[in-house]
Amino acid sequence: MTGPLRLACIDAEAPPLFGRAGAGGARHGYEPDAAALVADELGRPLEWVFTPWAEFFPALRAHEVDAVWCGQGITAARRRQADFTRPYAVFNESVLVRRGEDVASPRDLRGRRVAAIGGSTNLALAETFEGALVVPFGGGTDDVFGDMLAALRAGEVDAVVDDDVVFVPLGADPAFSVAFTVPTGNRWGVAVARDRPGTREAIDAALAAVISDGRLGKAWRTWMPDLPYPFA
Repeated sequence: MTGPLRLACIDAEAPPLFGRAGAGGARHGYEPDAAALVADELGRPLEWVFTPWAEFFPALRAHEVDAVWCGQGITAARRRQADFTRPYAVFNESVLVRRGEDVASPRDLRGRRVAAIGGSTNLALAETFEGALVVPFGGGTDDVFGDMLAALRAGEVDAVVDDDVVFVPLGADPAFSVAFTVPTGNRWGVAVARDRPGTREAIDAALAAVISDGRLGKAWRTWMPDLPYPFA
């Protein structure tokens, strides 16, 4: 492989995973740092291609990008659209509600509107909450997570399901609280077009190298010191 490593993601505020791109397209957060380590291991410059969530896999299939590196839990549905590398992160899933709501377990969500990104592991978990009214959010905008938070804040939904890491920055927000966490151990990986096995193998090998020598662990502890590193 030669030329820049072109990776698809949304341009949004989702700390500690990533924030909006700054001058010259610079990005900060765990995912940009992890991707930079892999690009460096491959000896290729890193280039981010910003696209709506729903366009990730079409861009991948059209070879407009080399890979999708943007909060992709490895699911059976996504495996039907792309191949995945080994995981670069493992997270559990939490349920966010408006502060003061009496929700402490799945049974408390009966009859309530529960939002999650369509086709995600979070949606699959929400669908196991008996009696909950599941509301899938599409990825047609640049910030589907922000869309869900806005809907929760406005009372249009009663809860949001997502991986625990995305709720870390909301701990001090007076509008929200984490109701409970389910230890699902979602594995996040880098998605690569199925007709580019060499690209997947190269990124996978680079990931293995930065995990083995401790570079990925250092990035994890920089951005998410309160979450257990899964590859120790």
